[in-house]
Amino acid sequence: MQADKPLKIPRLKFTLQDERVVDTKDLKGQWWVVFFYPKDSTPGCTIENIDFSALRPKFEKLGARVFGCSRDSVRSHQNFCAKQNLELDLISDPDETVCRAFDVIREKNMYGRKVIGIERSTFIVGPDAVVRAEWRKVKVKEHAEAVLQSLRSLTR
Repeated sequence: MQADKPLKIPRLKFTLQDERVVDTKDLKGQWWVVFFYPKDSTPGCTIENIDFSALRPKFEKLGARVFGCSRDSVRSHQNFCAKQNLELDLISDPDETVCRAFDVIREKNMYGRKVIGIERSTFIVGPDAVVRAEWRKVKVKEHAEAVLQSLRSLTR
């Protein structure tokens, strides 16, 4: 799904599950995908992470890095990766800096009550740090494959 209006991603620094710090200025010149999900070790989030992890080599073959992002701690991400044998980088964003840059913090309905949380969303970011495609209110089934197909068409 093409982005409605170009969104330029500001310079961000974020911490991964292995405690490496990534600066988006170091991603300049390459494609990257970031998918936002509500919480580690929940059913839909687990499926989504497993799917992206399985397809990571195909994304990399197209020259793209893949990041998952939630508000969970580094420790939670470490446990989640170990338990599910995930082979991808997960951004720990407890202060919502990355989430807010991509505008994924939204009011949601959970069991009849309104809560503020992450709207499951995915973005393909181009080498110029501009969002080239985005998906909001993602349904997990076959989503990672759809993102891969979109990246293929964008990188041709």
